[in-house]
Amino acid sequence: MDPVVHFEIHADEPDRALDFYSRAFGWSVARMGDDDYWLATTSDGQRTGINGALIRRRGPRPAIGAPVVGAVITVQVDDLDATIERVCKLGADVALARSAIPGVGAVAYIHDTEANVIGVFQPLPRGAGSSSDATS
Repeated sequence: MDPVVHFEIHADEPDRALDFYSRAFGWSVARMGDDDYWLATTSDGQRTGINGALIRRRGPRPAIGAPVVGAVITVQVDDLDATIERVCKLGADVALARSAIPGVGAVAYIHDTEANVIGVFQPLPRGAGSSSDATS
């Protein structure tokens, strides 16, 4: 079974979203480098949670009244390329091709059979440096 390991919430105004989530749910957020990407910690150690991030929206905001305005969840897998091949055979298509996350691993985004965007993440092998086959 492949676990959900990360989520992303896309925001037109990240500061507004950061304020909302930190105040509404007590999440702590920290900007990752100079990018418009803020890591969100959702667990205080007393309960388990899935950590994630808020990211500046990279396209038009979904229309009000659209069937779903949602967030991206990311599933950790052992083999990103094999997973992409498998999900495409099951009716998914690639929304954003594989890309490296230096020092972390590689990620791709797919549209599931309902056109929802799902992240698929392969971490670097334990002990691997900032360059690895997982990121190419």
